[in-house]
Amino acid sequence: AGGATVGALVVVNALGQATVGDGPHFWAAPWELGTEFGGLGLPRRFPADHEPPPAKRLGEATTIAIVATDAALDKAGLQRMAIAAHDGLARALVPSHTPLDGDLVFAVSTGARPLADPVADAFALGHAAACVLARAIARGVHAAASQPGDVQPCWKSRFPQDFP
Repeated sequence: AGGATVGALVVVNALGQATVGDGPHFWAAPWELGTEFGGLGLPRRFPADHEPPPAKRLGEATTIAIVATDAALDKAGLQRMAIAAHDGLARALVPSHTPLDGDLVFAVSTGARPLADPVADAFALGHAAACVLARAIARGVHAAASQPGDVQPCWKSRFPQDFP
């Protein structure tokens, strides 16, 4: 609402799943804008007993992201935004923050837009950072294409032609 811009870039190689159970629906669906990762919405049911086994070993899984804004944030404000952005990992990957993941979120700012209200704007920036990171994770998984030598199938390979 304050006019600041927040964006995210992410590299996803998480232990957790970006999709719900064995289906094509994304955990991040509540934050999707338009059909940016298929427009599938939420599944009809959530598998409460689904516990994905760890398919990777220590050192094989990580999600590294950067959230960026034009809001004028100091070092403490950027750290707070990065911490809040970690909620985006939890919104998009289940499970997240496991002992086998090396998750890391950086935050940067151009400093071009002064904060009108330091408390309210910082609150909104943190929420926006979590939302855009969740969306960036789902978009990345949705857009990924298989490459020679891949050891795991991409979303498009698992759900070919069934969804946009």
